[in-house]
Amino acid sequence: MKKSIFLFIVLVVISCANTKIIEPKTVVDATKYVTSISEHDLKEHLFIIASDSMQGRQTGSIGQKKTARYLASQYVKNEITAPDQAVNYFQKVPSTALRTRNGQYLDESENVCAFIKGSKKPEEIIVISAHYDHIGTKNGQIFYGADDNGSGTSALLEIAQAFKLAEKDGHKPLRSILFLHVTGEEHGLLGSKFYSENPLFPLANTVSNINIDMIGRRDTEHQTNNYVYAIGAERLSTELYNIVVATNKKYIQLDIDFRFTADYDPNQYYTRSDHYNFAKHGIPSVFFFNGVHADYHRSSDTPDKIEFDALKKRTQLAFVVAWELANRENRIKVDK
Repeated sequence: MKKSIFLFIVLVVISCANTKIIEPKTVVDATKYVTSISEHDLKEHLFIIASDSMQGRQTGSIGQKKTARYLASQYVKNEITAPDQAVNYFQKVPSTALRTRNGQYLDESENVCAFIKGSKKPEEIIVISAHYDHIGTKNGQIFYGADDNGSGTSALLEIAQAFKLAEKDGHKPLRSILFLHVTGEEHGLLGSKFYSENPLFPLANTVSNINIDMIGRRDTEHQTNNYVYAIGAERLSTELYNIVVATNKKYIQLDIDFRFTADYDPNQYYTRSDHYNFAKHGIPSVFFFNGVHADYHRSSDTPDKIEFDALKKRTQLAFVVAWELANRENRIKVDK
């Protein structure tokens, strides 16, 4: 009996010695890529996007279209391709879809789209969005929209560049990422509404939306700029809320203010930016925002007033949230 047990143990040891032990893959740390997002590059983009030549980026205007071409040129420069469904990075938005709140129709416009295909779960899509339109000119004055939303537009370019750097290092995201610059936000979230009704990828496969709108200034509620409002994260998914909190704690250390997620918010910010056109379809969404300041929707919203240290940190937060959503094993669940 003892001899039999001894032989059994020997056989087990030999078997284990000949078995290749597969170590679990280590999740790639995002530190190198989050630090590639710089104040210098954000500033360079924003001073172009909110320049005189863009004429306030009114939807359908020459300035808006010039801005769209600039955005597309940056994706070409960074070797980030357009999705197959977008022609030269543009999803055309017809005039019939651009009916303003007062019933007028704007000229044809375009959403600008760039795409990094996922390595393991390419059919699952993370959408990172920012509107790039503003309100144009009035009485000969340019409404520059540096914070609204030159800040988010510049952030989206930097986030895309960081993901591309990771891809070049061999760390392609597991899920696909759509970088979506939407038009017509100032007239009723029209560009994102058009996308949600004519999606380039099925909404059922859209895991989450991260929306960035006004992240370059501070409001009167905060003494410092080391904060950001995160709106809507917990509305549909506990996991999305937890990811926002955990990634911020690990990488960024901003003070996250969740106050505007509540139903009783008198400003109703949850329904006032482009994430809402994803959330209303049941897609977990978070909206990063710095709050309203004295230059909101005024010609004095100029790039020299942007606090680029705050813009960088808020951009980095949006990036690490996207990084976690794109690379975690399982897509987040809707549980609300």
